[in-house]
Formats: sequence, structure tokens, C-alpha cells
Amino acid sequence: MSETPATPQPLAGIRVVEFTHMVMGPAVGHILAGLGAEVVRIEPIGGDQTRRLLGSGSGYFPMYNRGKQSICLDLKSPEGLAVARDLAEGADVLIENFRPGALDRLGLSYEQLAEVNPRLIYCSEKGFLPGPYEQRTALDEVAQMMGGLAYMTGPPGRPLRAGSSVIDVTGGMFGVIGILAALEERHRTGRGQKVVASLFETTIYLVGQHMAQFAVTGQAAAPMPARISAWAIYDVFETRDEPVFIGVVSDVLWQKFCALFALDDLWADESLRTNNQRVMARDRILPHVRALVASMTRDEIVAKLEGTGLPFAPIARPEDMFDDPQLANGGLEPVTLDTGGETRLPTIPLQMGGLRPGAPVTLPAPGADSRAVLAELGYDEERIERLVAQGAVGSQ
Repeated sequence: MSETPATPQPLAGIRVVEFTHMVMGPAVGHILAGLGAEVVRIEPIGGDQTRRLLGSGSGYFPMYNRGKQSICLDLKSPEGLAVARDLAEGADVLIENFRPGALDRLGLSYEQLAEVNPRLIYCSEKGFLPGPYEQRTALDEVAQMMGGLAYMTGPPGRPLRAGSSVIDVTGGMFGVIGILAALEERHRTGRGQKVVASLFETTIYLVGQHMAQFAVTGQAAAPMPARISAWAIYDVFETRDEPVFIGVVSDVLWQKFCALFALDDLWADESLRTNNQRVMARDRILPHVRALVASMTRDEIVAKLEGTGLPFAPIARPEDMFDDPQLANGGLEPVTLDTGGETRLPTIPLQMGGLRPGAPVTLPAPGADSRAVLAELGYDEERIERLVAQGAVGSQ
């Protein structure tokens, strides 16, 4: 009897080849790799330029390219392109997120590859689904601006992108959903298919709740900093030191909140017993609550709210997450960076069969796996060395 794996490997045996850059496409491959798929990342000779981004882009490559193999190919050479085609013809899944038509011009379109590999699931991550915008260049920020998310995030008149690559990552997640659905259908039909996910339509799905609000109420949704909340207490409050978020989202929690903080006068007011009554009386309630919270430290507020069922959150920063106790049991996985440095980065946020995905991984150097990948394709050592010597393949 085989031993139970230390981490879930539901996609073990699935072979993925990835032609990607930046965040959206690599996020698809990272999730599949984290679930046990074998992912071969094709990079240009010298490595993907994403590896060398500065500032806010410096975390893109280590975050979304863990657990993959790296092979460097010169796709402008016939020899390098032939290797890429061999990889695609033996793959279960292909992922790409380049400009529309880029892989088609190389002879790596879905239609061309499906002729020789009809089981191939071909995932294209694009800016837009088919329509009048589909040839435009899109980025996460472009989609957030076009799709209304930046309008909803910033204060009125000051559109503001969300604080992470939320559309790139969510668009990648929809790509994974499509791939998994296509794998399930392939079990029944024996055939693969093309899956397309996009930045713009992903944004529209995320702002759909605000579209629905307009449809239901006839009133346009206000940007989040100016919104009329569905609850009277649902905000960030200043304490004596660090701010904290508190939400009171039901009548039962209102009773508990008043008892917990000895707000006897507010509880005695029968005109505040129901949620909608409290929303209408927000201007009367909030000064009491703000004064109360401001008289205590954040730790005192957290200690008082812990275990009560009341929603609350200290306001944390990304760097605080390295030491967050909630993540101590599998929430972060050890990663060796291509510089040789050690860190821990977020594990895929799932539990399967009582286990978390994730294991120690080394971020691959450019072309670190080129020879091994070619050997798995059946190339002999002489052919491999010739391709490296020709510059068609880059190898460490």
C-alpha cells in the first residue's frame, strides 16, 4: 500500500507547458503546480524579463513561478520552436498570456496543436474576451479603470486601483477553473478544448454586485469610501494606538456589542433594535462608539472582541503576515529564491482531505531544467548539447 502524500497532489500526472510572463498567466501555472501538476515554464534565452522587475514588480516572479521547471528557448530559431512544439504536443495543458495572435504566428495556435494533440487543453489568458476591445493591450490596472473597480475603490473623483494585482490573480483563477472543467469534460469526451479567461470580464464579474445594486435600487453605487453601508457599525475605528475594524451585522450581535461595552443607553433605546433603524440613526450611534474605542488600545479591543462572534480585524500590513499565527500551520511554504536567499510565501489557500497544499520549493534559475526536460522528451545527449551550442536552448 502506498503512503499518503505529505501534501495533496490531485493533479499528479497532469503535464503543463507554460508560455507566460508577468502575473496572470504564471498565476495559472502556479496554482496547477501547487496542486501537483508538472509545470514546465518556457522562458526566453537569459530568462523572463519579469525576473528583473523593480519596485512593486519585484515580487511577481517568486510569488507566481514556484514549483515549476524552467527551460529557456529561442522561439525565433527553428530548432527552439521545434522543441516548444514537441513540449506542447505531449502536454495535457498549455497556458499562454501573450498578445492575441503571438503564438498563432509561431505555429502554436490551439487549432494547429489540436490536430496532433486532440486531448490538449489550451488556456489563453487575455485582456478581453471576443468583442470590439479584444485587440487592445490590457493590464491589471487598465481593466480596473475600465471596469469600474478603480472607481469603486477610491474616494469620489479619485479612482484608485486595488492594493494588489487582484484582477491578474483572479483572472488566473478563472483560467484554472476553466482548465479543471475542461479536464473533467475530457474524461467523458476524450478531447481537449480552448479555454479563454480575461482581465476585463473578470473585473466586470467582481463589480457585478454594484451593477446588481443599481438594478435593484435604481441608485448608482457610491465609491466604497463614500458608500452607505448596510450596517450602522461597519468601519475602521481609531484606538489609542493602532486602528481596528469592527462590524456589527445583525440584531443579535448588536445586543452582544452593547452588553460587551456596557452601552446600556443605546441598548435601552428601542428605536435602535433593528438593523435598518440603526442604519438610519448612524449619525447618532457612531460618535458614542468612536469615543469608546478611542479610549482603549488596539490590543484591549481585540482581547475584548476575541471569541465573541463579532467581526473585527486589526489593520495589518503585508510584511506582518510573515509572523501571523494563523499562517504558522501550513499557510506559508518555504521558498529558496534564485538568489539563494530563503523566505516563506503564501501557500495555495485550500485544504483538501485535511491537508494543505504546499511544500519546500526552489525557484528555478533560467534554464535550470532545460537538459532534464529535453531528456524527458526523448532527446539524446548529443542532440541536447547541439541545441545548447546552437543557442536554441539556454541551460545552466
